[in-house]
Parts: sequence; structure tokens; C-alpha cells
Amino acid sequence: MKSIIITLLFIGTMFTSNATKPDTRVYELRVYHCHDGRRPALIKRFQDHTTRIFENHGMENVAYWLPTSDDMKNDLIYMLSYPSIEARNASWKAFMADPEWQKVWADSKKNGDIVASVDSKFLKIEPELTKKLKLKAEDPERVFELRSYYCLPGRYPNIVARFRDHTRKIFEDNGIQNIAYWGTIDEKQEQPHLVYIIAHESLDGASQSWDAFRKDPKWIAAKTASEADGKIVERVESIFMEPLPFSKLK
Repeated sequence: MKSIIITLLFIGTMFTSNATKPDTRVYELRVYHCHDGRRPALIKRFQDHTTRIFENHGMENVAYWLPTSDDMKNDLIYMLSYPSIEARNASWKAFMADPEWQKVWADSKKNGDIVASVDSKFLKIEPELTKKLKLKAEDPERVFELRSYYCLPGRYPNIVARFRDHTRKIFEDNGIQNIAYWGTIDEKQEQPHLVYIIAHESLDGASQSWDAFRKDPKWIAAKTASEADGKIVERVESIFMEPLPFSKLK
């Protein structure tokens, strides 16, 4: 009987440990700026070939989006994840050398170049704000918002604390779904930027939720208290996005 109890305790500990294990993967947020009118060709290449070849080389497809604004009509945004930076570099090297990818790339360019330029940003899950990125769709019709917060010098811990203690809960109270929060990885940065993704039921719903959030007395009090010793955020960037059909995160 004693051995059974010990075994059950061990199993319980194992599952508890797995459930709380932090997400240590490296995420890469990539923005492809296409030549005018060539974005459909890029979407087709990802859907028919690239995502599968990525997975063949140990790269996890996390999400694929199209920005909703007209000034980003030629852009495609996507996110991959890897076990580490070293694994990322090895995977990309193998991917670029893959004969199948080289043929796909050459064939897709027969009507002209597709991608004009690429922006890339490396991210790590912010453990105080996100336990694990969940890919299961809760509402396939929802709209995503990608937000980047650039803090004043030395103020990154303050923005993390405000989101941890207040903002995320007030978001949910006002119809804004928390998806995930990351800190950027860049040796040249004195401090990370906070990058996060939230979801709304629609673009109109997003506007209504943000209006309600900004007027919420709990938010006003939290913001005022958190900035008692000075402003935290220098600037904010926001992009609304709709998921592509083959995106895991919808």
C-alpha cells in the first residue's frame, strides 16, 4: 500500500511539473513586404509548400496573418518557434539548402520577384505574463492585434508588473482576449520591448473594447499608480491582423 501511495505521489508531481513547465522556446516574428500585387503568390507558396518544408526542418509554424490596414496591403506577418537560437540558425541553413525549397522558390518567381524585404524580430515568452502559448482556436472569426511597447530607459520591469497585476485582467473585463506576451531578444538593446497579441471579436468590437478599457476606473487607477514615479511607455505600435486559413493560431 505504501509503495502505491508513493507511486501516485510521483505521478502527481510529474504532471504538476509538466503543467507548470515554462515555455523556453525562441519565437521569431517575421514581416514580409511584397512587391506590389505579389502577395497572393506568397500566400500560395506558404500554403502549398513553405509551411510543410519548414516543419521538415524542425521549425514550428505558429501563426500566419494578413494586416487589415490598406497601407500594409502588400505585407504578410507570420511567427515561427524553435528550441533555441542555435536550432533556429541550423534549421534555416538546412531549409535554404533543401533542393525542394530551391525548386519551389525558383518556380514561384517565374512571374517576377515576390518579396521586396523582410523584417525579423526574436522573442521569448514573458513568463510573468504567459505560461504557455495555446494554439487552439476559441473563435475562428476573431481579429488579432499585434502590439509593441517601447519603454523609457529602465522601465521595462514596470510595464511587466502593470500587465501582471492589472492590465490583463482589465482587458478581459472589457472583452479583450489575452493571447500571449513576449520580450524581445536583441543584444544591442539596453532593455527588451514588450510584444503581445490580443484578440477581438471584430474590428468594430476592438474599437468598442478599447474605448471601454480606457474609461474603466480600474485601469485609470492602475495607470495612475504605476506612473507615480514617472511615465513608463515611450511609444506603442499596433497592427490589426486577420489569420490565414492555414494558420494554427486562429
